[in-house]
Amino acid sequence: MKVAGREPAQTAAMPEKSTHSAGPALYLVATPIGNLEDITLRAVRVLKEVDLIACEDTRQTQKLLNHYGIATRTISYHEHNELTRSAELVKEMQEGASVALVTDAGMPGISDPGYRLISLAIRHHVPVVPIPGASAFLAALVASGLPTDSFRFSGFLPAKRGERRAVLEAIRTSPRTQVFYEAPHRIIEALADVVEILGNARHVVIAREVTKLHEEFLRGRAGEILEALKARDAVKGEITLLIGKAEESDLQASAAPGISVRQRVEQIVAEEKADEKAALKKVAKERGISKSEAYRELQRSK
Repeated sequence: MKVAGREPAQTAAMPEKSTHSAGPALYLVATPIGNLEDITLRAVRVLKEVDLIACEDTRQTQKLLNHYGIATRTISYHEHNELTRSAELVKEMQEGASVALVTDAGMPGISDPGYRLISLAIRHHVPVVPIPGASAFLAALVASGLPTDSFRFSGFLPAKRGERRAVLEAIRTSPRTQVFYEAPHRIIEALADVVEILGNARHVVIAREVTKLHEEFLRGRAGEILEALKARDAVKGEITLLIGKAEESDLQASAAPGISVRQRVEQIVAEEKADEKAALKKVAKERGISKSEAYRELQRSK
């Protein structure tokens, strides 16, 4: 029976894919970093509505699309073809197509392909629309327990030891939390460099397999975490390395221009339980001088 002044109740239904609901533009769509439930309703809708999905790996993305019943056409877009594929995609968007860019996991352009296409689209006045969602480094940061009021994300640490150590040396007195990605087969080497350059006592967090079945957070002093990882048969999975900001002792050591090589060596030996040779090597790096020069100054002061 119809009640006067009221419309009949409507039956709720899932919306069908609408033709060109997502207008001509480049949509940067964040995808799950592990758990398939970590995707927004907006992201699912956009992936259904666009004309084309550009994927870092079409096989990987197809798993997500199948899970959510998304039938949109896909095309590959990765570091080996982005130069030519970017131009092709921008041309399609200029002609009225809507394109979604996705990577294997997380936000496009964050340590993943995307920058070239994004910058080219902007230069050709194609709208660029971010569809925010999961990001590995942000998830790791907020759960790390380290300060989040000021931080720096620097992508992957350099694979070469010398370059990696130079990066760590540059953040020795940093007043903010530092966030890096690291490969599982290099994490022990990287932590060993952290211990040598930043000290055993520097706060670090290893966030491993975030949002996945074997998610793990290792929180503590650098030396402790290094020994914990060394005790394992192997370290596997996606890893985010977070390094706490410099503590007062680090800042005082750096800000004391009058401190001698001998005093600094003794300080390191006492604070980090290092031997004199290792302490002298660290002092030489801190001051930008050779080990032999640091040794001569040490001997002169004895």
